[in-house]
Amino acid sequence: MSTSKLIASAVLAITLGSAIAGFVRSTEMLEEPTVTEISDHTSQIGGQSELASLEWADEWLNSQPLIPSALRGKVVLIDFWTYTCINWLRTAPYVRGWAEKYGEQGLVVIGVHAPEFGFEKNIENVRWAVKNFRINYPVAVDNRHAIWRAFKNNYWPALYIIDAQGRVRHHHFGEGDYEQSEKLIQKLLAEAGAGDTDSNLLSIEARGIEAAADWGSLRSGENHVGYERTQNFASPGGLVPNQPRAYALPAQLRLNEWALSGDWTARSDAETLNRPNGSIAYRFQARDLHLVMGPSVPGTRVRYRILIDGMPPGEAHGLDVDEDGIGTVTEQRLYQLIRQPRAGSDRQFEIEFLDPGVEAFAFTFG
Repeated sequence: MSTSKLIASAVLAITLGSAIAGFVRSTEMLEEPTVTEISDHTSQIGGQSELASLEWADEWLNSQPLIPSALRGKVVLIDFWTYTCINWLRTAPYVRGWAEKYGEQGLVVIGVHAPEFGFEKNIENVRWAVKNFRINYPVAVDNRHAIWRAFKNNYWPALYIIDAQGRVRHHHFGEGDYEQSEKLIQKLLAEAGAGDTDSNLLSIEARGIEAAADWGSLRSGENHVGYERTQNFASPGGLVPNQPRAYALPAQLRLNEWALSGDWTARSDAETLNRPNGSIAYRFQARDLHLVMGPSVPGTRVRYRILIDGMPPGEAHGLDVDEDGIGTVTEQRLYQLIRQPRAGSDRQFEIEFLDPGVEAFAFTFG
């Protein structure tokens, strides 16, 4: 993690007052209200364009290295992402669409993959994500957060739009405001001499994991489960860092509390299951529930089953589980476990792992 996250209290109050209108993910406190972008903002860092920092990428996917001279005269969209971020996943259809629609008119879209979790530094995991999420535009791998720091960025996702003179003209943190971003892309392309630009805006019907959150019902925010950053842990005795311990569920969980059952080791960034049949329970209110997790030994598989209010999920099952609540952990990624047809009051989720060797990192909601 590189920098701390600060959200202005005024933004927090306004956003929560409108039923949590949007969320943004950052390096320390993750799911928080969207930060309003600044349009037509011109930025330089020490007299050097932010674009120069692209030379510090660890690796490039889908492209040869892109340097400022290769981007001269182009409108550039920089999209900071990390592949387990649900907030980024919900913006991905728009970024893909802009890359496809405006690429021939001079727009260059560059995804900067700046990892949050250690396993997101694994280049094979990033290659899997690029293929799985149909990312065809260039991706700069920023494992050291060098480009991230050059932009003074603090958020996932973060969008920066740079004009043909290399100046940052717009940035937006978090989800939403797609119409304003696209209109500015059109404006900057026209300024760069792109000629006739289709003024119609993209119409996106996102599906699956990329579908927009149900903001009106969302009352649960992202929560890491490693001891360093977690909140509202409710198992008796609390978390014991870095040593195996038998945990038990409390008699009752309140909204946004969570607990462990079984033999787990609490790490700073994750919980690791040492023996079969360990479980995690979470009281939540949202349409969707996701868990970032993976096998502790790459290439192995961990079976699991989930319950919601003590019953198999049925039609409330997510993409990574069937109606009976059965699924398998195979990769280090975000798993969608619950998608309710209708979100209402708070409910209790439980996941039981039938095999040892799972690592659980963070819950997210939508």
